[in-house]
Amino acid sequence: MSVPAPGPRPHRLGEMTTVEAAEAVTTAPVVLIPAGAFEQHGPGMPLATDLIRAEHVCDLVAAELNGRAVIGPPLPVGVSPHHRAFAGTVSLTPATLAALTREYVTGLHQHGWRRILVVTGHAGNNATLGTVAQDLLATLPELEFAWTPLTALAADVVAGLGVSEVHGHGGEAETAQLLHLAPHLVRADLLTAGTTGLGQLDPLARLSRHGGHPTLAVPYDRLSPNGVLGDPRRVTADDGEAVVSAIVSRVAAFVTEWLAT
Repeated sequence: MSVPAPGPRPHRLGEMTTVEAAEAVTTAPVVLIPAGAFEQHGPGMPLATDLIRAEHVCDLVAAELNGRAVIGPPLPVGVSPHHRAFAGTVSLTPATLAALTREYVTGLHQHGWRRILVVTGHAGNNATLGTVAQDLLATLPELEFAWTPLTALAADVVAGLGVSEVHGHGGEAETAQLLHLAPHLVRADLLTAGTTGLGQLDPLARLSRHGGHPTLAVPYDRLSPNGVLGDPRRVTADDGEAVVSAIVSRVAAFVTEWLAT
C-alpha cells in the first residue's frame, strides 16, 4: 500500500506538532496573531466579521512570506462595549484583552519567538494593543511586539471606492472585504445603508466623527439605528480584492523588512 505524499507544511501553529513548532522557532521567526471582535455588523454581516477578515489576511500574509511566519492562536473577542445595544455582541474589558494578549505573547516568548505581530480587524482593540506594546517594552525588552489594523492600511484604496461621507463599521470597506474573502457569510439581500452623512447625526454623535480635536466615544446605536456607517450595497467582491491585496502586500512588506533588521 502506497503512502500518500506529504502536503505542504502548515503555517498555522495550531496545525503543527510540537516537533514542528520547535523547528518553526528558527525557520519562521515571526508569529502573526489574528485579533477580532464578536459584535454586530449590521443586518447583513456576521458577528465575527473582524476576526474572519484578520484570519484570512494572516493566511495570505503567511503564504506571501513563504514559510517565514507562523499564525498563532487567535484573539476572537475584542473590546466592543460601544456595540452592546445590538443583539449578539460580546465584549471584553480592555484589561482582559490586555491580559490575554500578554499571556499569549509570554507563552510564545518562552519557546523562543522574539517577533510577534497582532493583526486586528477591530479598531476597538487598538488602544489596548498600544498599551500592551508599551508594557512589553518594560517587561520583555528583548521581544519585538508590533500590531496593525486592517482597513486603515488601505485608506487610499478605500477612498477610491467612492465611499459615503460617513463610512466605516459594517459599511463599504468591511463589506467589500468580506464579499471577497467569505462571500457565503454575507447576506446580500439584507444589506442596508446606515448613516451616510454627518447631517443625519445628532450634535454629540457628529462631534465624535470629526477629526482634529479630542476623541469622544459614543455608543453605535447613537451613530446609526442599524449599526452601519455607510452603504454596503455600493461595493463588490472586486472592490474587496483591491482592499485586501493592498493590506496583504503592505503587511508582508513590513515583515520582510523587519526580518532583514
